[in-house]
Amino acid sequence: MEVSTGLLLLGAIAAYIAWFLTTANRFRGPRVWPVVGSLPGLLQNRERMHDWIADNLRKAGGTYQTCICAIPFLASKQGHVTVTCNPKNLEHILRTRFDNYPKGPQWQAAFHDLLGDGIFNSDGETWLVQRKTAALEFTTRTLRNAMARWVTRSIKDRLWPILTEAEELHRAVDLQDLLLRLTFDNICGLAFGKDPETLSPGLPLNPFATAFDNATEATLQRFIFPEVIWRFNKMLGCGMELELRQSVAKVEKYLSEIITLRRLELSIQTQGSRGEEQVKVSQQQQPHDDLLSRFMRKKDGDGKVYSDTFLQNVALNFILAGRDTSSVAMSWFFWLIIHNPRVEDKVIGEISEVLTKSRGKDPSKWIEEPLVFEEVDELVYLKAALSETLRLYPSVPQDSKYVLKDDTLPDGTFVPGGTTITYSIYSVGRLESIWGPDCLEFKPERWIQNGRFEPPQDSYKFVAFNGGPRVCLGKDLAYLQMKSIVAGILLRHRISLVPGNPVEQKMSLTLFMKHGLKVFVEPRNLYTC
Repeated sequence: MEVSTGLLLLGAIAAYIAWFLTTANRFRGPRVWPVVGSLPGLLQNRERMHDWIADNLRKAGGTYQTCICAIPFLASKQGHVTVTCNPKNLEHILRTRFDNYPKGPQWQAAFHDLLGDGIFNSDGETWLVQRKTAALEFTTRTLRNAMARWVTRSIKDRLWPILTEAEELHRAVDLQDLLLRLTFDNICGLAFGKDPETLSPGLPLNPFATAFDNATEATLQRFIFPEVIWRFNKMLGCGMELELRQSVAKVEKYLSEIITLRRLELSIQTQGSRGEEQVKVSQQQQPHDDLLSRFMRKKDGDGKVYSDTFLQNVALNFILAGRDTSSVAMSWFFWLIIHNPRVEDKVIGEISEVLTKSRGKDPSKWIEEPLVFEEVDELVYLKAALSETLRLYPSVPQDSKYVLKDDTLPDGTFVPGGTTITYSIYSVGRLESIWGPDCLEFKPERWIQNGRFEPPQDSYKFVAFNGGPRVCLGKDLAYLQMKSIVAGILLRHRISLVPGNPVEQKMSLTLFMKHGLKVFVEPRNLYTC
């Protein structure tokens, strides 16, 4: 009996070794180990994951395949991952075969508690309905004007006083934190017309902002562990799953109160005020041009008003998309120009030239008010510098899709249905084969032709704003907001890094700086520029 058991064990080991060698030889990416697959390499390089992926893609010619668990049956589906940065493959995934590469069940399950069936966590008809409605709103000038009001107010009344105080007290500030608060206030104003006031004197904690941050962080934890583990913790109500449930409840309560009041306000606008309470609301309310109010005024495909749950999902999805991405991009921009003063000088020169035409030659007149969007539109070099920043440090460094059916990518790579494909946006901008031998240099000039901003002819060489049917609807508004804020800071202040402050990437869905961006603020003398 013992002999036969031993023989069976040896046979099983031999069969596994034969299977493993055959499987491992198919992969061109990081080394695959027995049982644990490429997980050791991922863990070893977790503090530089995006650069590690870029190194592997560089060696593999732009695409590689690996498995995160080298176990028969699991390796062929759940553990099989294709990673690419080939622009032709990206176009295939994001546009040509769009329907074959949805968000997929794993992504949707992880984000459902926070984002529900919102536009960034849905596929198919659910996504299409929201996309069409949102696309109509983002083309209207009133939305641009609404963003201009929120941005101008936050720069003048909040950001400028905080930076001026830091300058006078010779006190360091975390610029990433300030930008995160500013963009959060702006996107909340644009999404549902209420200002959480996180960028206020003393930088107070806001219950909604705190709950939203905690819910986002807890949701990201679901990608670290197998789905069965976080689902088990959710069932028991323990650990990060308890934090997620409590935070989501606070977020939903906050939004529910806003939606209830907004329905009453819009009803008064439509029907006229009736009763003492409605008269009070009518006297206090302001015209609403936020996205929430716009969706409230519309009907679904069946001619019914949208439910409160649907409206909450709309608001939360746009906050998630519009908050972190812009603040992170600006943080890396400021870090880059600190190390590239030539670019900073050219940015200041362009802003000065634009304001000379619109406000005269006296620099004191330039800093009385933030730039209006018509002035911001003329800042071509600044847009190029921000685009160059996003090429090197994309706010969302990578994204993943689910493969519905077997497919072959343009570069000849076969991708099995039921597996995952990841496209590394970070790597796209850092491969010599795509951007040339100077791909690692910060050169805004590569975006300018004959004095005009010119993106690459192959649009899938730059997918910081995604591509295809899911391309970012708020791209133009994002540029306007970033250009306004950057110009507002650079016109008044010079910034320098606090010595010893390490600037490292934080491993999350968004490319935050792990330790923030600690800077000193000094006055800028525009008369010498």
